[in-house]
Order: sequence, then C-alpha cells, then structure tokens
Amino acid sequence: MTASRILVTLALLAALATVTACGRKAGLETPYEAAVQARKDAQKAEQPVPPEPEKPVKDKKFILDPLI
Repeated sequence: MTASRILVTLALLAALATVTACGRKAGLETPYEAAVQARKDAQKAEQPVPPEPEKPVKDKKFILDPLI
C-alpha cells in the first residue's frame, strides 16, 4: 500500500512538472504592441483597421524595482 501511494505521488509530481514546463517562451507583448500589430495585420488582409492605439505613458521608476 505504501509503495502504490509513493508511485501515485511520483506520477502526480511528474505530471505537474510536465504541465508547468509548457508555455510561451517568447517575451510578452504590451497591449500597445499588440494593438499596433493588429493594425498591421488588418491592413495586410485588407480588412477594417482598428482605431489607432494611444502610446503608453512612460513609467516612473519605483524605489523597490532593483530588488525584483
């Protein structure tokens, strides 16, 4: 009984490790970059172009940023 419990636990841990390894490997896009890309894609496909996105406001540095 103990051996089967250990085997089930190891199988669950292996499954969790496999699932957590999946995901997007590239850098994340900001909403502004995604909107600009959507406009370019719409122009290439000759479809209605979404509205022009507003440029993001420059972030101010936060005192704790270097710690992250």
